[in-house]
Amino acid sequence: MPLQLVIGNKNYSSWSMRPWVAMVQAGIPFEEHKLRLDLSPDSAFRQAVARLSPAGRVPVLVVDGHAVWDTLAIAETLHELFPDRGLWPADSRQRARARSLCAEMHAGFSALRSHCPMNIEAALPEVGQRVLAEQATVRADLARIDAMWQEQLAASGGPFLFGPFSHADAFYAPVAMRIRSYGLPVGDAAQAYVGRLCHTEAVSRWMADALAEADFLDFDEPYRGARDD
Repeated sequence: MPLQLVIGNKNYSSWSMRPWVAMVQAGIPFEEHKLRLDLSPDSAFRQAVARLSPAGRVPVLVVDGHAVWDTLAIAETLHELFPDRGLWPADSRQRARARSLCAEMHAGFSALRSHCPMNIEAALPEVGQRVLAEQATVRADLARIDAMWQEQLAASGGPFLFGPFSHADAFYAPVAMRIRSYGLPVGDAAQAYVGRLCHTEAVSRWMADALAEADFLDFDEPYRGARDD
């Protein structure tokens, strides 16, 4: 039975983006099952996800009928199933560092995620400027990410955080989407890294799919009551 990955809207669901991008870039075959994000009580989305995961959230990886949820758990499961695909660095110390960066993304940067939710189709530099002017916590999150990327790219020599594309790059791909959409200022090394991520097969495919959705979810766009177009 092929792997199945249950995800939400590609324009908005940053958590869904991480395992999808990792699997596509690593050439891991899977069936995609996309659910329209609807967080209202008793929605079709909530009912469908509840049948798979008690957490009630996407993404969910289904392996031989067994559900794995949470992006870190999915990342480790994929590494166990496909140890030869380079999802984690081969060197043990670099592997530990990559896991640390992914865990930091998983548990941190809540201000950036909250004030600049992922929205691939939008161009919102004015929102980004306002958020940065008003929110010191967002400025701190962005500074940490900028410094982290610069340090890691210098250490690895690029083109990605640990040389070849890995889970670490998949975990930070949604941050790259935020930097693009909100025009967030980062250094030259980080900006070039964003460009390289966007030109990978997996990220470019995800972005194209997101643009094709044309599905406005107002709860995920608190800064806009309706489309600008």
